[in-house]
Amino acid sequence: MIRRFGLLLAVASIIGWAACGGGGSSSSTVSSVSVSCSPSTVTSGGTSQCTATVTGTGSFNSAVNWSASAGTISSSGMLTAPTVTSSVVDTVTATSVQNSSVAGTATVSVTTSSGSNVAPIVVDAGPSNLGYSSTNVAFVTVTVCVPGTSNCQNIDHVMVDTGSSGLRLLPTGSGGELSLSLPQENDSSGNPLAECLVFLDGYIWGPVQTADVTIAGESASNVPVQLIIPSTTSPAVPTSCSNQNPSGGAGNEGNSVGDFGANGIIGVGLLPQDCGPGCTSQGNTSPPDVYYDCPSSGCTPTYATLTQQVPNPVSMFATDNNGVLIELPSLASSNNQGLNVAGSLIFGIGTESNNGLGSAAIYEVPDIYSSNFGNMITTYSGQSYPGFLDSGSNGLFFLDSSTTGIPLCTGFMGASDWYCPASPPANESVTNQGQSDSGPVGSPVQASFSIDNANTLFGTNNTAFSTLGGPQSGSFDFGLAFFYGRNVFTAIEGASTPPGSGPYFAF
Repeated sequence: MIRRFGLLLAVASIIGWAACGGGGSSSSTVSSVSVSCSPSTVTSGGTSQCTATVTGTGSFNSAVNWSASAGTISSSGMLTAPTVTSSVVDTVTATSVQNSSVAGTATVSVTTSSGSNVAPIVVDAGPSNLGYSSTNVAFVTVTVCVPGTSNCQNIDHVMVDTGSSGLRLLPTGSGGELSLSLPQENDSSGNPLAECLVFLDGYIWGPVQTADVTIAGESASNVPVQLIIPSTTSPAVPTSCSNQNPSGGAGNEGNSVGDFGANGIIGVGLLPQDCGPGCTSQGNTSPPDVYYDCPSSGCTPTYATLTQQVPNPVSMFATDNNGVLIELPSLASSNNQGLNVAGSLIFGIGTESNNGLGSAAIYEVPDIYSSNFGNMITTYSGQSYPGFLDSGSNGLFFLDSSTTGIPLCTGFMGASDWYCPASPPANESVTNQGQSDSGPVGSPVQASFSIDNANTLFGTNNTAFSTLGGPQSGSFDFGLAFFYGRNVFTAIEGASTPPGSGPYFAF
């Protein structure tokens, strides 16, 4: 599940215009510099090629001077990352030669990558063409290839989401990076297969195609993936999909990178497929409005077999395929904030020396056949609520102001989506406990967290906040804010792990 409210609150950070100064002339000005680096994640001592795009008026000088916060960078923009013993984020700056007050930056995540199952992640401002500064979103780079070929592309700034399953990418027509032409997957009628997926803040629509997928040293072949397409692109969004837009939702979030907030999303959640038996013909009198049969006459709901559905790509790896571990550091500053925070997405649970559960508490959750699928028991002030861990939510969303006593924010668009304690921080404590359909499993374990004034947090230029929260009536959504300083495991349903089969969370 995804909350991308940072779009509404980052106005200050998207004003990138600088006053024209020394070195220019009345007939030419330099107005902005934008920077991109590929790849955006490298290993210790690795290299990344950075490019700068300079805009202006008249016969302006497009040359830039390069600098990096760590490592070295050449006059042509080739970054050689530093040798590191823990993950860091290297900030690359290109400064206009004509006007030294105008500059642009990009970040490169540098990781030790102690195993082939480790993919570096970064919580930064998002894709270079996002149009605003991202907030509390973990990004990873994914390599996709036309199946069985070496025709491949690295897609950076793909959102890591433990609240969904499946790889979904924005093509260039949606402003994303994917430019490969991937083969279309067909349904049992031989017609193109498409999908409608609904999130908390809107929906996405697009065809299901196939790709070979590689992340770090893990790979899977012929993986069904979804292309996230605009409303203006064929096949047209069916009414039965658009009618699922949540109350107050943004509608089709595939119209641009700005609408979606990333170049794609990789769902590494509890399920091996994104829908499972609920979208097959097994026991269902009619197909749900998820997968669609799309002949030229238009799209209608259809059944999709488990192999046709968009899978959690981790479940298709040859090894390290039973779940994931997300490692993010504690935010060291006194106000629990950070800028360009580096971490790791580690594949497998108990399969390598770097993904053991250690002392983590295990929270069993009901499987997909349960109406309470994926929920722990979270107890707050003596009352029990459903609780779940969701790295795709960018805050810690729980209950409501009348229950918690924490005031909502005021004074800006979307303010009521956030908590603004008058005397921050608001220190909170809950207990979490596993459960099955038969009742509680294991012992309750205490977890503490704090909530700061969101208005104050958004007034900074930081990208990571462990104390960002808002209301969600009747439940606890432990979003990315809860992940900092914790090792959080997500075990896939039916997959074998040392303490038993998934699904479960552990931290």
